[in-house]
Amino acid sequence: MKKYLKQWRAGVAFLVLGASLAMILVGLKAKISPAIRERSQPSHDHSHSHQSDLDHSHEKRVNIKTEGNYRIIESDGIPDHQTGQFPNRGNPHSISSQNHSFRVPLNPKQNNRPTSGNGMLFGVAVNGIPFEPGTAEYWTASGRRSGGRGAREADWNYEALSGQLNLGIDGNNAHVQPGGMYHYHGLPEGLIDNLGGDLQLVGYAADGFPIYGAYGYQNAKDPGSGVRKMRSSYRLKSGRRSGGPNGTYDGTFTQDFEYIAGLGDLDECNGRVGITPEYPQGIYHYYITEEFPFVSRCFRGIPDRSFRKGPPSSGGGRNNGQQRPDRRDRPYPPPRRRPGFPPQR
Repeated sequence: MKKYLKQWRAGVAFLVLGASLAMILVGLKAKISPAIRERSQPSHDHSHSHQSDLDHSHEKRVNIKTEGNYRIIESDGIPDHQTGQFPNRGNPHSISSQNHSFRVPLNPKQNNRPTSGNGMLFGVAVNGIPFEPGTAEYWTASGRRSGGRGAREADWNYEALSGQLNLGIDGNNAHVQPGGMYHYHGLPEGLIDNLGGDLQLVGYAADGFPIYGAYGYQNAKDPGSGVRKMRSSYRLKSGRRSGGPNGTYDGTFTQDFEYIAGLGDLDECNGRVGITPEYPQGIYHYYITEEFPFVSRCFRGIPDRSFRKGPPSSGGGRNNGQQRPDRRDRPYPPPRRRPGFPPQR
């Protein structure tokens, strides 16, 4: 009997010890689980913050807000998608943080005649990266030159996406300026992948009209007509250049192309009037096409002065030509018309 009593007491003690251990484990789990959940849950920041693939230690900020009759887009110019390697063989510059501040009208007005985009950034993407269609490179009889007044007044301007000139363009049709400004010359592939879908609002032009990717409705007035790639109304000129760099028109220069009204879906500014998901009542809007002009070279409205090209600021950023606040309500005068724009045969 004593033997069984001893075994019973040992069993009870074992059960008590097991229960105690179980309670300890439950307590530890209760303390650890919230910490695990907290670390595993994605953070939700509604201040337009994105983690840059360029530098995972850098949190990118894009702030889009409304002030009066204007939409303000501010950013540090760091892309929210992977980029090519910079510097590279064709581009010796590194991407650096900028002080972008752009302003576009909320209710843009369409003019009867286009305004040249010479001396202006064309627009800004929704991720805060500017669109700049032209390059600073131009032809002279003594060789290729870059920058300055000559680029704005040249008769033969090199094209960034011609494939004839290595400017270090990456897979996003973008590269870097000497001041560290990353900018798009064509379809922003990384941004488009991030946005998803086909018919995408990718940014705003300097005149306030929206910019879309390569796709639009087949019938500009019917959202039920399906979507397809938009076709530019520009084409390569035939024959050979008369003077200048000579040679066959091959797309090396902006002036190698000519605009033929009605050739494609779009006008000379690579846009049209029609319905979009964001503007169901219809609006003039631009497209970025896979062929020239890629990004529009002119505006249908009046470009805001904040898109005027300016030198890099002393802090490594860029003022985008921003003027004193008391002058911002005065529209920037149309840039001087570049000879031969649109390119004529």
